[in-house]
Amino acid sequence: MHLEDGVPLARVAREQGIPLRTAERWLHQYRQHGLPGLVRKVHTNRGQRKFEPELQRLIEGLALRRPALSAAVIHRQATTVAKEHGWAVPSYACVHAIIRALDPALVTLAQAGPKAYGEQYDLLYRREASCPNEIWQADHTPLDIWVLDAKEQPARPWLTVIIDDYSRAVAGFRVGFDAPSILGTALTLRLAIWRKSDPRWHVSGIPGTFYTDNGKDFTSEHLEQVAADLKMQLIFSWPGQPRGRGRIERFFSTVHQMCVSPLPGYAPLGTPRPTPVLTLAELETRLTDFFLNEYHQRLHGETGVAPQARWEAGGFLPRHPDTLEQLDLLLLTIPRTRRIHQDGVHFQGFRYIDLTLAAYVGEQVIIRYDPRDLAEIRVYHQERFLCRAVCQELAGQTISLKEVIRARNARRRQLREHIGARTSIADQLLPRPRPQVQPNAPAPMPSKLKRYFNE
Repeated sequence: MHLEDGVPLARVAREQGIPLRTAERWLHQYRQHGLPGLVRKVHTNRGQRKFEPELQRLIEGLALRRPALSAAVIHRQATTVAKEHGWAVPSYACVHAIIRALDPALVTLAQAGPKAYGEQYDLLYRREASCPNEIWQADHTPLDIWVLDAKEQPARPWLTVIIDDYSRAVAGFRVGFDAPSILGTALTLRLAIWRKSDPRWHVSGIPGTFYTDNGKDFTSEHLEQVAADLKMQLIFSWPGQPRGRGRIERFFSTVHQMCVSPLPGYAPLGTPRPTPVLTLAELETRLTDFFLNEYHQRLHGETGVAPQARWEAGGFLPRHPDTLEQLDLLLLTIPRTRRIHQDGVHFQGFRYIDLTLAAYVGEQVIIRYDPRDLAEIRVYHQERFLCRAVCQELAGQTISLKEVIRARNARRRQLREHIGARTSIADQLLPRPRPQVQPNAPAPMPSKLKRYFNE
């Protein structure tokens, strides 16, 4: 059989990869009916199966059971039921096709439960900020890196971060070994709100809305009071459903991929622990440089604008507290009651002094302090700020409360070792006193316990 110009049909079919019988059938239909003869016929019963509808509903019901059954198990049970009722026995391919045709949302809801269904198929509401500092998001994550702690032991640090929802810029962050807490959140928020000492870091101010999860470190009464005093609205995501805070989750992924993974000591979960190299202070320096020099200056994939440029656009003026003391009163959550002595305030074995305290000797005051820096404390009298009292021994340096406690315990251990060494020498050199026997002491009673002769 030939086409136009004497070209054999067999050669055309071979070159086009079409079976010869199919090509012959197409040519025959074209010569009889023209182009309409080549239109593919639609079968009215396509997709319909020739067995009982009840059997199909049985297969679907078995496929929606929890725990999930395999297609082979469902096929065997459907075959047994079909034989008992005298129905046509379905093939395995037919059963598998019925299972695959089920709505994935229906299968997820039936087998994985409403929580998994909600995470995949519920309509998601994403809060959109229209200007800088309208919405801030905060969260914590353990970093996939091992660093050296104060005892030079390997430990995994936590990262607490607050980002501006509109610009995606980092407003404040804190890295430490402690698990997320109210104090860590307060200190991070304090850093985020106040003006930064680093000239590269411009993001600051009081946000209109502070958007967090339902953790205890966010839902405290203290944070509610802070929000009321700062005129800042608190919004929490639904318990167990953090998807509305997807931006900060994506931010954590960026931090791990672009900043943490190239550092020495990086080890994702499930991998062997490497030998730590960096200290916590060095890691904080690396994170600061990454945020300010790279992340803030790089075009964001969703906004198309660098975070710092987007935050500064339009001549935005952030709203700040009147004084840093006001912010300290709101955010430093460790108040202590002390009495002012003639030589100042005594706290943690140190003495704090300021000329303002001369008028309050003998008075009860409230002190507040940053546990990361005990060089100074804030002193309040009847809820009124008095002064910042400075410890002359710690002036010009930063010493944390943990370091003070660690040094104190080390000193006690050292003294105990000296005591033990001295007493052991005395025990060795001095003669041991002989036990004194009283002359009229009664003789010991013989034991009633029977003993063997060989003993």
